[in-house]
Amino acid sequence: MTQTQTFSVAQSRRAILDRMAAAARGALSPAGGRDPADVTLVAVSKQQPQEKIAAMLDAGQRVFGENRVQEAQARWSEGPNRREGLELRLIGPLQSNKAREAVALFDVIETLDREKLAIALAEAFVREGRTPRLYVQVNTGEEPQKAGVSPAEADDFIALCRDRHGLTIEGLMCIPPEAEAPGPHFALLARIAGRNGLDRLSMGMSADFETAIRFGATSVRVGSALFGGRG
Repeated sequence: MTQTQTFSVAQSRRAILDRMAAAARGALSPAGGRDPADVTLVAVSKQQPQEKIAAMLDAGQRVFGENRVQEAQARWSEGPNRREGLELRLIGPLQSNKAREAVALFDVIETLDREKLAIALAEAFVREGRTPRLYVQVNTGEEPQKAGVSPAEADDFIALCRDRHGLTIEGLMCIPPEAEAPGPHFALLARIAGRNGLDRLSMGMSADFETAIRFGATSVRVGSALFGGRG
């Protein structure tokens, strides 16, 4: 990693943080805006080369999102990437048979979407002695190719996780359909969260994170806009 490349990664992160702050200050709220510190930048590190990850860590980034357990294990389990204050989030679908490995590695699991997985996670919490924070993924566009509970089923599923399986749900996550305006989907997720007593919303990616912040996102998942092209 050259000094120029390191500077570029740091500048990219700074630019994204500045855009996040501007979106937060411009958000509608009873107080006339949001505190930028209330929105977390999750750097989506999947398939990124080690030199870019190292540069992002050197720039001060400590929250990273990964799509797959196995790839995350190879990148984060040991070695130079294990920095103080590191927080790892699983933002991709999780197979039930990988629940124990996910619990051992991740601090946050954002893709809880079915009872079989809820059972596996509850069991893994006991076995591993760790309790990563959990988000329920809602398929706001009801797209058949995407994971997530439907909006109509979200309330019952959250209650089931809490009451039957003893899981604490921290928030909700969604990925709006690419061909649709994201705002209505973010608003829907916020409504579901509100009526279930949840105030943490993981929504917004490279193309729409500013919109997500205006609709109440507390974390945004940014990959290409932060790291640039892979390679």
